[in-house]
Amino acid sequence: MIETYGKEFPMNQWKKMRERKAFLALANGEIFRGWSFGAPFDTVGEAVFNTGMTGYQEILTDPSYAGQFVTLTVPEVGNYGCNPQDAESRGLFLNGLVIHELNEPSSYRATESLPELLIRHGKPGIAGIDTRKLTVTLRDRGSQRAYLHVSGEPLSETEAVERARAWEGLDGQDYAARVTAGKCFEWNQSGDFHVVALDYGIKYNILRGLAAAGMRVTVLPARSTAAEVLAQKPDGVFLSNGPADPAAVKYAISMIRELLGKVPLMGICLGHQLLGLATGAECGRLKFGHHGCNHPVKNLLTGQVEITSQNHNFALNPDRLPSCLEITHINLNDHTVEGVRHRKEPAFGVQYHPESAPGPHDSGYLFTQFRNLLEHRS
Repeated sequence: MIETYGKEFPMNQWKKMRERKAFLALANGEIFRGWSFGAPFDTVGEAVFNTGMTGYQEILTDPSYAGQFVTLTVPEVGNYGCNPQDAESRGLFLNGLVIHELNEPSSYRATESLPELLIRHGKPGIAGIDTRKLTVTLRDRGSQRAYLHVSGEPLSETEAVERARAWEGLDGQDYAARVTAGKCFEWNQSGDFHVVALDYGIKYNILRGLAAAGMRVTVLPARSTAAEVLAQKPDGVFLSNGPADPAAVKYAISMIRELLGKVPLMGICLGHQLLGLATGAECGRLKFGHHGCNHPVKNLLTGQVEITSQNHNFALNPDRLPSCLEITHINLNDHTVEGVRHRKEPAFGVQYHPESAPGPHDSGYLFTQFRNLLEHRS
């Protein structure tokens, strides 16, 4: 069993752990005090909350959280540790983790504790805060720019608030270029169809889903051009999830415009938004985003309701969709757009995550739907 808190002292020395005073300062002036774990580095970020009851390692390794402090609403975290099998990318891209209670891991699958994972990747965490109060604040006032103070160095709460307010935020920022692997690689070696996946922050379980549906997947970096994509001679092109503001990823929007009509397209999350923008839609910021594993979505084509995994702060504006797009899915909580398809070309996208990891598997059929598009075109 893993019993270390980082490399400094056992996790059962709770009193000593709580002496590492820390706080999260929001740009609206609110302060949430707790104690630090993970890497002892101060940083800025956007505070959001995730309502998933499990899957913290998959959340931590989702590149779509780049630039954000993720607040987990589940009160007990760390119980089952961390392991390489549950990683959804090559690293941790979030700016920090905010939790209520950190627990010692007790699982045969664990190879390291949650604090050890954060330390290894240079990411800070804060525990012991009232995450219910923080969640209510973010829900009522919207996602907040924030400053996380965990270093132990002298810093007033007033100065931390000023640093949060001075941060540029995520709007207008291209974070896809920061999280992409930056190189071409083959995910698997066999399949009935060849798919090129654009990596804007792609999760491993998306690649597994494409492969399980019978596709051979080649992954290209975010800044790949249409010519570079078509040079791979793909049967279809997949547009991945990713972080921050889709309108800032202008090179991807231009690339998608060139590909539309030449090859079937499927987009998830950021990829769905980019597909919409490429066809003339508008995208706007949600008040506090959708982050969790329990969001109900209605498929307007079948009438069925799916419980979905979601992670986004932006969404297509239903009042600013071009006539070439048809809404296929809506969110039953706030009626935002959750899916679209092109009326003439073989292209569709969904805002949510059919690959889950973490989350339910209600929407896995969408990978088969993409395969069916490829079969129809072949």
